[in-house]
Amino acid sequence: MALNRRVFLGTTAALAATLTAPAAIGQARPRVVVIGGGAGGATAARYIAKDSKGAVDVTLVEPTRTYFTCFFSNLYLGGFQELADIGHTYGTLAADYGINVIHDWATGVDRDAKTVTLAGGHTLSYDKLILSPGIDFVDGAVPGWDVTQQNRMPHAYKAGSQSELLKAQLMAMPEGGTFAMIAPPNPYRCPPGPYERVSMVAHLLKQNNPTAKILVVDPKEKFSKQALFEEGWAKHYGGMIERIGPDFGGGNVKVDAQAMTVDIDGSVETVDVCNVIPAMKAGRIAEIAGVTEGNWAPVNAADMSTKADPDVYVLGDAAAQGDMPKSGFSANSQAKVCANAVRGALTGSKVFPAKFSNTCWSLIAPEDGVKVGATYEATPEKIASTESFVSQTGEDADTRAATYRESLGWYQGITADMFG
Repeated sequence: MALNRRVFLGTTAALAATLTAPAAIGQARPRVVVIGGGAGGATAARYIAKDSKGAVDVTLVEPTRTYFTCFFSNLYLGGFQELADIGHTYGTLAADYGINVIHDWATGVDRDAKTVTLAGGHTLSYDKLILSPGIDFVDGAVPGWDVTQQNRMPHAYKAGSQSELLKAQLMAMPEGGTFAMIAPPNPYRCPPGPYERVSMVAHLLKQNNPTAKILVVDPKEKFSKQALFEEGWAKHYGGMIERIGPDFGGGNVKVDAQAMTVDIDGSVETVDVCNVIPAMKAGRIAEIAGVTEGNWAPVNAADMSTKADPDVYVLGDAAAQGDMPKSGFSANSQAKVCANAVRGALTGSKVFPAKFSNTCWSLIAPEDGVKVGATYEATPEKIASTESFVSQTGEDADTRAATYRESLGWYQGITADMFG
């Protein structure tokens, strides 16, 4: 989006108001700063602003002006969505909900002073801080690969330009070429995501390059919806997909991005396109804030506050919270619990008991959708699963088509819930 003078002035005014609002007790509204504008952060910012009816000053810090959802980005690869269909902007959050939307990187957190430092040099004060930074990658997780190699071997696990790049590479594959995916170890964002991606790549290649091969190198013994995916692959893409698990070397892999090779336990394969999805960790700002242990940020299930600081909350992929998978639906659900708790703490409004839910849909082929999901409750130890469901193998075509259509409705609903 072009940054015209009117938008620039509006952004500057909003930032100035945030930085210069009076701080004396009784004069200033309590301040919430939300870092990360995805399913967790955008939802939390919107619900706090909406439900407090202006009683809380909400600032959302997100570097991108257009946010591309990771959920449904595989459908873009498969040709079922356009890139514009999964891109969303923040104008409604600013205009209709009074949220100060600042497009910048958060580079520092001082929990004692309760301030956030931005790359542009500004400092924001907060009473409550919500971190929803998504994921970063573990250094050295796949020998031979780091983010400097992502143009040769894209990860496409942060949607947008990486998604465009991977699709362009797939479309340019030579006839009968090989696409390789290096799947991640647990835990990671969207457990069925790599395998839905395999399905969507297979669909794309079946239409455009039917003699191409897909090689999945996987360090895990099993994966989410495995029986459903394998049934679907056999039905729709017979002979195209080969998965190498840890029993056959999938746990010992390295890559050479310049030579376009994948070394699987000493056996070297030359490939045409390689999608490397490394091991993951919480987005960097959570580590900077000092609220992580290992790769993730432990939180209290009742309100998503961190174990390290009751005034700092972590949502979605970055949180170590218990039984919920790292998904957009989970982040959205957690954000509502967090927003209710934060608003209650700052304004004295009623706080309801925490309840959570999640559903993950996956598309295997046209009109062939499957899902898995659960409901959860907050316990003193964690977010605990109370009831779950999963699609069954052998379901009829009408059921699978209805599941896919259900996912389309959910996407429209959750993005409206996030962005207004």
